[in-house]
Amino acid sequence: MENGFDSLLDALNGLKKEGYTKDFNLLPTSLFCKMDEIRLYPDDFEIDKYYRFENDTDPADQSIVYAISSIKHNLKGVLVNAYGIYADPIDNELVKKLHIA
Repeated sequence: MENGFDSLLDALNGLKKEGYTKDFNLLPTSLFCKMDEIRLYPDDFEIDKYYRFENDTDPADQSIVYAISSIKHNLKGVLVNAYGIYADPIDNELVKKLHIA
């Protein structure tokens, strides 16, 4: 997906204006929204958009922002995660869901 934002912070602010107000954390088998104590499994959500950010001078500063929606839980939010060698280990079903070619 073409990156329409200049920075990670710009992406988060832009997505928030579009209604993606929840913050998700990546767990080994699900996404978790601490604010609402909601756990989303791969069948519970869709990835509406994503944006990759790379820093050529610091490989540790590579991240991807996912815009996530769940009809089941009637919510929208974001997941920020590292990618490449710094990505978190997760379950195969979640890997398939989050895999962006």
